[in-house]
Amino acid sequence: SFYQVVNKDELSVNSSAHTLTEKSQNDILLWNSYSFISSERRQDMLKLQQIVKDYQAGDTTVHALRGVSLNFRESEFVAILGHSGCGKTTLLNIIGGLDQYTSGDLVINGKSTKDFSDSDWDSYRNHSIGFVFQSYNLIPHQTVLSNVELALTLSGVSKSERRERAIKALESVGLGDQLDKKPNQMSGGQMQRVAIARALAMDPKVMLLDEPTSALDPELVGEVLSVIRDLADGGMTMIMATHQMDFARALATDILFMEQGKIIEQGAPDVLLAPGSGTRTSDFCGKLFDLRGTEKSDGPTVSELLTGDLSHDITDDGSESSMIPDAPKKD
Repeated sequence: SFYQVVNKDELSVNSSAHTLTEKSQNDILLWNSYSFISSERRQDMLKLQQIVKDYQAGDTTVHALRGVSLNFRESEFVAILGHSGCGKTTLLNIIGGLDQYTSGDLVINGKSTKDFSDSDWDSYRNHSIGFVFQSYNLIPHQTVLSNVELALTLSGVSKSERRERAIKALESVGLGDQLDKKPNQMSGGQMQRVAIARALAMDPKVMLLDEPTSALDPELVGEVLSVIRDLADGGMTMIMATHQMDFARALATDILFMEQGKIIEQGAPDVLLAPGSGTRTSDFCGKLFDLRGTEKSDGPTVSELLTGDLSHDITDDGSESSMIPDAPKKD
């Protein structure tokens, strides 16, 4: 495999580390022995142009994002990797309109947001973006169905339509038979699936996921990853901050590695995550695996969670089971 950049605006590449030095990131061409991917093939949905985000922490100015320029296209699954505090969550919040950039521009379907009003941002969040956070943010005294309906209510959807859309979304994540349960009657994995259904009910153009499995016990990760996998297979545009390296390698069309508020590397998973590739991304992932390898786990790997190869997993009653639920049946 090899990596090449067409130099349109003085964009250079370090071929040994696959590290981009950017004045622009247009017309990146990526080859490997099996595929050819062109930046012109799909329409840009979102463009970040030299995005800077600063905020005050007491007397200190924190530079959360330092001139980030990115393009996102339809049906991409982009995984964002990096140490805690590197800017991943801030980047997602800027993309989703939850936070405002200090300078630069976020271009949505060719339209600049520099002059967006509050109502423009509200419309963008309500009609284009789905959010899935680390915490589930469910209302404990409301049923699962009511939790999903609530977001539609705030968006002005009629009662009959919001119920129909909420039920459909819950069915799509395998919870069509759990409509009347309260959050405290569900596992962590089920609650995160409700949160995903709540986002799906909004019919978003882009799904943003911020470490969606970080609050889950290891044995519950599989059911959430299974839902995300099905969404990716269905062509949903997804941008996810994650430490699930196997998952990113298996599903992502593009990997971003962040450090100190900057995009240090960007490229295909089989390039950036290849062992011995010399990339900063593979070095980071190798250190994570080394740390996790100090304790042997009898649980399934993420690769097994993705393939459903969990025949060795035994339930309390001695029967075999899989931690990944069957994919929801489609009409």
